[in-house]
Amino acid sequence: MTKYPTYQIREVLSVSRSASHTFSKQTVEAIKLIVGLGVEGDAHMGDTVKHRSRVAQNPNQPNLRQVHLIHTELFDELRDSGFHIEPGQMGENITTCGIDLLGLPTGTKLYIGEAVAIEITGLRNPCNQIDNFKPGLLSGVLDRDEQGNLVRKAGVMGIVLSGGEVRIGDSIHVKLPTEPHRPLERV
Repeated sequence: MTKYPTYQIREVLSVSRSASHTFSKQTVEAIKLIVGLGVEGDAHMGDTVKHRSRVAQNPNQPNLRQVHLIHTELFDELRDSGFHIEPGQMGENITTCGIDLLGLPTGTKLYIGEAVAIEITGLRNPCNQIDNFKPGLLSGVLDRDEQGNLVRKAGVMGIVLSGGEVRIGDSIHVKLPTEPHRPLERV
């Protein structure tokens, strides 16, 4: 796991949303985050889960997937494997730069811009839809560690603790939870 200092500054590269359940989201100049709900105008906004497969299992589950974040460094890695991905195309709301999102522990808080606070709840679990977008991409966002455990690289999910606007270029401060840290699991 990456060791971060208690506070570290990084930034927002892109923001996206989609009012319908599309795989990719449209990039916009700013998104508004609403406490306990998610991204205003996004299909996944709500206090209960909105992801269609999860709704089918239990529509009353709390929405731990209010905001989807991906680090732009993943796009660089995928480009080296022959995939050209732009911000928003993998369904994320916020594309970050300079943060190893996958190395953060559960409960990490990201403070974005002047007012927004997001708590990281876990990993995005990529599904077969990703191969409908770009054939073979699912294998590009899944890997195995030295022990053979599945590694999910398609970003992290979070809940909104403090709302407000998020814009390109906003700074991101990382605040780790108290130890012991719990590694991210799929949500």
